[in-house]
Amino acid sequence: MNLNFLSSNDTICALSTPAGMGAIAVIRISGPEAVEKAARFFKPAHSSRKLEEVPPHTVVFGTFEDGHGIIDEVLVTVFRAPHSYTGEDVVEISCHGSIFIQQKIIEVLLQSGLRLAEAGEFTLRAFMHNKFDLTQAEAVADLIASNSESSHKLAINQMRGGFSEKIRELRARLVDFASLIELELDFSEEDVEFADRKRLQELLSTIKTEIESLKSSFVLGNVMKHGIPVAIAGKPNVGKSTLLNALLNEEKAIVSEIPGTTRDVIEDVITIKGVTFRFIDTAGLRHTVEPIETIGIERTYEKMSQAAVVLYVFDITTASAKEIDEAIADIRIQLNDPEKQIIPVANKTDMLLEAPHTFKKLVELDTLFISAKRNENINLIIERLLKSAHSGETGDKTIVYSLRHYEALTRAGLSIENVEKGFEENIPTDLIATDIRQALHFLGSITGEVTTEELLGNIFGKFCIGK
Repeated sequence: MNLNFLSSNDTICALSTPAGMGAIAVIRISGPEAVEKAARFFKPAHSSRKLEEVPPHTVVFGTFEDGHGIIDEVLVTVFRAPHSYTGEDVVEISCHGSIFIQQKIIEVLLQSGLRLAEAGEFTLRAFMHNKFDLTQAEAVADLIASNSESSHKLAINQMRGGFSEKIRELRARLVDFASLIELELDFSEEDVEFADRKRLQELLSTIKTEIESLKSSFVLGNVMKHGIPVAIAGKPNVGKSTLLNALLNEEKAIVSEIPGTTRDVIEDVITIKGVTFRFIDTAGLRHTVEPIETIGIERTYEKMSQAAVVLYVFDITTASAKEIDEAIADIRIQLNDPEKQIIPVANKTDMLLEAPHTFKKLVELDTLFISAKRNENINLIIERLLKSAHSGETGDKTIVYSLRHYEALTRAGLSIENVEKGFEENIPTDLIATDIRQALHFLGSITGEVTTEELLGNIFGKFCIGK
């Protein structure tokens, strides 16, 4: 993303609704000439009312003309700085959704001297005019991209500034003591201490604990944003692919009586009652020397390790309770994760003539009994998954879901640890001050108090044009 325009004071325009034909389209203009340039081509229905004279937050009906005739009947909304999305004068033109009309209006505006906005430039200008900080700006993009209730809630909470406030609070507390450390450096020849070392160490411990708490929420936040990964595992030919198709209600995976048909992972996403799940059908688990199938099994374990939940599917007509218990224990050993959530799923109940003698033991294992082929009791799996998803909710607790934020918190935490180690080892104050400055830098990079062109380019370059 080219950021040379950051120092410019030009006026930009772009289509702010999705590209393509629709009922209406909105073209946004922002900058010092926004109202003037829009007024040049806009003719209010009531000719006595000039666009430059209408009060802010006013919608005016009229026609958009290019000097050769009427292009469209439009509604024009006027916003005045600083009370607009970007903090600048803004005009929004609502026209009919014809692709020709959209392109013609933008063409006329560009010919008048406006510049086409870069991706995310409207939101970048809002950030530059202190309408919100960097985390809130990122939340705008996340809100647009949200595809479930949980991802929407994360974005809304971040837009409201709770996370920003938490970071600013941590940084402010650290700044107070950093200033005293810096003061000591100014009087280093006089060998005086302005900062109470005991209080500083207590503060560092508190800040480190709060950083670790924020970092620990990242796993949940990442799942809420991108969806809960659910791996479907088990031996070959137990109905894993049939179950995936039943959960998705479509023929996503190939179903065959031949064991080992699925040799690679198959993934798809579905949102159920506001929660997004990423279902992953995996290769059957068995001992094999067949090279391709071996690779598939290796990927199965990899996907299970990444999954929040594993549905272990088995054939109720052939498997014993002891075998299932041992298989689940072996998976936990292979994954080196004794706490991995594994739900036993007994499939092919439609083929049972009577209850298996191991039924009681399977119930003790909290097994779900289904027939994927007949789509029976699939709702039990969905209910269990939803229950699992809601058990991870944290109310109004601040949740970190951005990898950028997580990495910045990690680096800030390491800098704090270096400061603590420095006090323990009595290293020179100037080295301790360097580590404190680094911690402040990383915390400040989260909210945008510390920025670089590369950072801004990476963030706003991912926005759509027009936002």
